[in-house]
Amino acid sequence: MRQRDNDNEKQNKDDLEDVKSLIQDVSDEPYSLEDILAEYGTRRSTVRTAVPVHSPLSQPEGKVLAFPNQTASKPPQKEPDANHAPDAPTQDQPEEAPQPSEAEEATPSQDPSAPQPDDASPEEESEEKPDAESEEENAGVVEFPPEESLLSSLLKRLGKKADRYADQMFQESEDMDEEEIRRLEELIPGTDQEEEPVPPQTPSLLYRLLHRPRREEPMPPDTAPQQLARSYSKGLSGLRLRSLGIFLLAVAAIVQLVVPALHYVWLPPLDNYQLQVWIACGLLGIGLLLSADVLFVGLVRAFHGKIGMDTLSALSVIFTLADGVFLSVAQNREGQLPYTAAVLVGLFFLTHGTYHKKCGLRLACRTAAAAAEPYVLTLDEGKWNGRDTYCKWSGVPNGFGSQIQTDDGAQRIYRRYCPILLIACLLFSLLSSVAAGRSEQLLWCLSATFTAASAFGSALVYGRPFHKLTRRLSQTGAALAGWPGLAQTRKGDRVLITDGDLFPPGYVEFNGIKVFGDYSVERVLSYTATLIRDSGSGLTKLFHDLLRAQGGLFRQADHLCCYEGGGLSANIRGYQVLVGSAAFMNLMEIALPPGLNVKNAVFCAIDGELAGIFALNYTLPDGVFPSLDALLREKVGPVLATRDFNIIPAMLHQRFKLASDKMDFPPVERRRELSDPEQPHNPILTGVLCREGLVPYADTVVGARRLRRATRLGAVLTCVGSTVGVLLAYYLTAVTAFGSLSPLNLLIFLATWLLPVWFLTSWVPRY
Repeated sequence: MRQRDNDNEKQNKDDLEDVKSLIQDVSDEPYSLEDILAEYGTRRSTVRTAVPVHSPLSQPEGKVLAFPNQTASKPPQKEPDANHAPDAPTQDQPEEAPQPSEAEEATPSQDPSAPQPDDASPEEESEEKPDAESEEENAGVVEFPPEESLLSSLLKRLGKKADRYADQMFQESEDMDEEEIRRLEELIPGTDQEEEPVPPQTPSLLYRLLHRPRREEPMPPDTAPQQLARSYSKGLSGLRLRSLGIFLLAVAAIVQLVVPALHYVWLPPLDNYQLQVWIACGLLGIGLLLSADVLFVGLVRAFHGKIGMDTLSALSVIFTLADGVFLSVAQNREGQLPYTAAVLVGLFFLTHGTYHKKCGLRLACRTAAAAAEPYVLTLDEGKWNGRDTYCKWSGVPNGFGSQIQTDDGAQRIYRRYCPILLIACLLFSLLSSVAAGRSEQLLWCLSATFTAASAFGSALVYGRPFHKLTRRLSQTGAALAGWPGLAQTRKGDRVLITDGDLFPPGYVEFNGIKVFGDYSVERVLSYTATLIRDSGSGLTKLFHDLLRAQGGLFRQADHLCCYEGGGLSANIRGYQVLVGSAAFMNLMEIALPPGLNVKNAVFCAIDGELAGIFALNYTLPDGVFPSLDALLREKVGPVLATRDFNIIPAMLHQRFKLASDKMDFPPVERRRELSDPEQPHNPILTGVLCREGLVPYADTVVGARRLRRATRLGAVLTCVGSTVGVLLAYYLTAVTAFGSLSPLNLLIFLATWLLPVWFLTSWVPRY
């Protein structure tokens, strides 16, 4: 046993000497501040490198960074001794060399020979007591630190991971000098990065109660737009003539009220009161016949649970006509006539608004059916940066015929509020007449309350601005797809703009072609046109037409990559072909002719040598400037999802003075995703576009948003006006104020609430 103890002590001495030598080597060459800054970098790199999209060559290779001013050395390993204690540390793990702990660093004056806690049992202490010689030998021995806890080992692993992450993060900036960084910043355009999505929060109980999902209504059948246009055209001219006839009847009824108000006297036999009442009833009866179809629709909708303002108008006509007949036979309300003038004016605006809506529906269906392959406008949820974004894509407008037949936003609001007005009119009329002991005044109370509840602008709220806006959009080749598409425009505040939106076909032309070296024009053109076509750029048609004129053919290209610097690369028959802008050629270190002054061009390089230049002339359509201004005023930010490497914010600002700082410019890979024709879209249509360019696109987006706001605000105003009118009518009928609730006063009150709705509907198409 003594021999084994001597071997253990010898082994401990050897281990101690190795540790001391390792610590001495490290302490002889301490790390300086320059070494640490050289290792981790002193500033953050802002360089956006050119990264190929979907390229296998873009994977970073693994690199090992040597520690600064140190060489990787490994202590010599020793074979483990058979008699070595199992708990003693071995040399097989040199990475876990003893390091001073925080407690030891905090107390450097501690005597290393101080007695350490011993875990041996009392029996072992009595058997194995070190003598004086062994104590002197062990006086300079530094004990190994105790085994690390789980928390300390976890913190150490996290620290190592952070160091490795810092090495990878600053590795690129260490390898590149400042001049190279400035060069890349000048040649690579800056892009906008998407924000991290905010995790959705659990809504409160009150929020869930107030925002309960609405019951989905069954959609009408998806009828073809041509068939719908023919159905809406039926009876349209007759409705206009009947509306004009009701207007003349309303004028006659107003004259009947104004003459006594101005203290003029009717000539005999018109001065008879009963005759005046019968004239008023006759005018109202003719108006009822002229608007019978519109009033019948309102009554039928009431039986289907869709009570609207047209239902209240129909009831006001019925009760006013009955009150006039009863007044001509049995009563004389202080010389007061029935409310014929107010009811006829309400009928005129009801038929006039219905005419406007049918004209707008017919025009929208005719426009949607004008193109065999139109563009479809949808609002896609969370498309860019977590925001709902308008997208224009080529497809079949499925669902247009179904959406255009649904109820508009004003009708949806009236369906929820008009039942309350209906119940209030009936209840207040009973309270003012029957409950007060004046049953003979029941028809008068019903006529007054229902006439006050029938707002003049109820049918104009949506019909008039929809017709005016549809007429403007049809001139640019666009049509709205009904209220379901308009209702969701509240959430959209971004719009995707592609190459064809800014520069439609015909607005980009060739300005010259130059071929270098021994390459033929057909070969350079074929290579360039092939990469342009495969990338989906907006220049595809331009190069395709030129290729056909030159008698060339497209080639087979593989390994196509798109670069952030503004260019493309691919392999064609073993040749490395680069196509891009002048900045991209400088980025790829392709020598360009000295003194080259071409602002917008497409360069082609084959195997590292410049092969050709295609000078282009970009012309911005005149309608782009007001369209972008209208989008920005509507707080809809443009997102450039372009594939033409020449169309970048710097080019749009320098060449055309566009507000490029208010446009989002995603990275190249994200731009390709946003402009992908195969991406999924919202099934609800906002509009249908039949022409190229930004003008119909922007007009539809802006017009849809303005129409939605005007419709809802106008519906709210009419509901408020109807509520105030019902309350005033109830009070005046309760106190039997015939003079205050005269037909002329009621007409003025209803016309006053019509004015804001009229100006609001005129505001929609003016942008």
